[in-house]
Amino acid sequence: MNPNDNIDPSQALLEEINKLQAKVDAVYLPEELKAKVAEMLIRLHRSAQFGAYSEEYERTSHYIDWITRIPWQTKTQDRLELTDAKQILDKHHYGLDEVKERILEYLAVLKLNQQNQEAGAIARAPILCLVGLVGTGKTSFAFALAEATGRKIARIPFGGMGSARDLRGQSRLHLEAEPGYVIKSLVRAQSRNPVILLDEIDRVTEEARADIMGVLVELLDPNQNYAFTDHYVDYPVNLSEALFIATANNTDGLATAVVDRLEPIHMPSYTDAEKIAIAKNYLLPKVLQQAALPPGTLTIDEKLWPKIVRPLGYDAGIRTLNRNIEGVIRKIAKLYIEGKATQVHLDDSNIKEFLPQY
Repeated sequence: MNPNDNIDPSQALLEEINKLQAKVDAVYLPEELKAKVAEMLIRLHRSAQFGAYSEEYERTSHYIDWITRIPWQTKTQDRLELTDAKQILDKHHYGLDEVKERILEYLAVLKLNQQNQEAGAIARAPILCLVGLVGTGKTSFAFALAEATGRKIARIPFGGMGSARDLRGQSRLHLEAEPGYVIKSLVRAQSRNPVILLDEIDRVTEEARADIMGVLVELLDPNQNYAFTDHYVDYPVNLSEALFIATANNTDGLATAVVDRLEPIHMPSYTDAEKIAIAKNYLLPKVLQQAALPPGTLTIDEKLWPKIVRPLGYDAGIRTLNRNIEGVIRKIAKLYIEGKATQVHLDDSNIKEFLPQY
């Protein structure tokens, strides 16, 4: 005999609804939204009487799961010490002094606004847009900014985005509906004042460009983003305390209204000398550590570095350089595991073994 046969269906239904109510009661929700959810739970009771309970329960449960994870009140404390911020930027990026100086100025404005704000006001600073070629450090600068301010960070990828619904979500009338990237970024960060990285905002599809630019205008406008409405959540969410930072390869494809709300910072290309310094002091130690190889496993002849930096011609960024170093380390790791080498000295005589493009 199945033990579930003795369970009263109405009692089981009540327990399910009580679990949803407990989830709502366990977190803070705006009063209007809490009242809205209460109405949904009442409808859930009614739907059971007409045989549509399962579908209504799934829809209601999914919605409550999302809204109870939105950080309506949770926030982090800003850390806006310029000396510490400079150390963090230097730790993550070599050179780029003008860009670092501009970001420090950005933090200074943010700190002044915070110190002088009226009670209840929000500290604001211009929205930065890092513009430059692939591999010049735009995205990693955003993560360094988050670390420098002590804020959480969430990234929204715009590359190939084909609909404004990706940002604003879809109506709950669709069973498979979910919030858009904006709300999901808050949920991932679990903070109402994160750094939100709008990555590659110039690389959306042409068909959706106008609609996506319209949502961007709302996101970046402090007179609008305090009440951002996601179609799925269907309740205004305050984004005014979030720090937005955007990246783009160029600004040609951006709407004028979007550009007007941004302060572009142009990321310069790296020189070969800078790439060599980055490779020695940043990339090589990092890749060696990731591969779990002992220190000193690899040494590289000084005169070989220019070839490693530019094996196939000029590259503005450091992605190709990083891939070259990763390729070398993988081959050394294989030799190390096979017991064929415990130390490797890379020079002109063996470079082709580790960088086949030569």
